[in-house]
Amino acid sequence: MNTLMTMLAAAAPVASGWTAHTLWLRRRLNVARRDPLTGLRTREGFTRRATALLRDPRAVVVLADVDKFKQINDTFGHAAGDGLLKATADRLAHHVGRSGVAGRLGGDEFAAVLIDDHGTAGDMLAVLHGVLARPVDGQDPDVHTTVALGWVRAADFPDDDLSALLRRADEAMYAAKQARAGTRRAGLGRLFATVTGRRAGRTGARSDAPVVGVAA
Repeated sequence: MNTLMTMLAAAAPVASGWTAHTLWLRRRLNVARRDPLTGLRTREGFTRRATALLRDPRAVVVLADVDKFKQINDTFGHAAGDGLLKATADRLAHHVGRSGVAGRLGGDEFAAVLIDDHGTAGDMLAVLHGVLARPVDGQDPDVHTTVALGWVRAADFPDDDLSALLRRADEAMYAAKQARAGTRRAGLGRLFATVTGRRAGRTGARSDAPVVGVAA
């Protein structure tokens, strides 16, 4: 009995050390998956959580792009642009809530997956569009812009993975931006994927790729 107690006592510091090390690694991994400017998940972290959420038939995939962001940076400076991105991220994360996930894919492009409990995603995103267009608190009121939103219901395309759904949302977002419509839902037409999964006109996209149809 004394031998067993001695062995357990000797092992306790080692076990405690491994537990602390594991917790440290988890914290480091979590930090690595967060965008340092906005605090949102980076592409990797977003992809992991979003893929899990797509198992829910109520899932809606959203892509958001800040309009005329380069103009904001050029006119008011990068600090103002960073403040705008941070405000956009905060507002998007708040609107998505704990049941969904929001991420920064890079630059002024954001993505989200939300759970549409009541089938009112169109109305919710119209409200979000208005919220995202508000001036940033504490900044020059002129430092504001709109955010184009494209969205798609995962249930409409049960065979699509996250990448394909984001492409559909991307096409819808681009259509919204071109039409200055604010938000646009992906239509039920065929998705014409490019070589790298990018919309026609974006870097890395095929110039001959047809544009997918969209519906309001």
